[in-house]
Amino acid sequence: MSHAINWFEIPVTDLDRAIGFYTAVTRRPLQRMDFGVPGQEEAVFETADQGERTGSLVKSAHAQPSQLGAVLYLNVEDDLDACLARVITAGGAVAQGKTALPPGLGSFAHIVDTEGNKVGLHALA
Repeated sequence: MSHAINWFEIPVTDLDRAIGFYTAVTRRPLQRMDFGVPGQEEAVFETADQGERTGSLVKSAHAQPSQLGAVLYLNVEDDLDACLARVITAGGAVAQGKTALPPGLGSFAHIVDTEGNKVGLHALA
């Protein structure tokens, strides 16, 4: 079965700063890649599953950070509270603290990254 999300892009204004933030928060590597789009820089999130690519940070005149619009949720592999602490340490902010979902569905939180985007975090634990 394929996932509902095919790809995501998080707009950034400072790619190096954003790479540092998301690496610290998610503990997942990002790899700079050139997809041949003029004037656009990207750093791609990779999964543990054979280097599958899922989405990227994008620096482009056509994509600006915002707390408005759709919210994407990133998986948290460890404790959500620990992840929220890393958000603060990495220069972000917590917009909505840890919120429990119905039993078996885990919890979520909303953060604001170093670029000004609102992003969701989800943990099953």
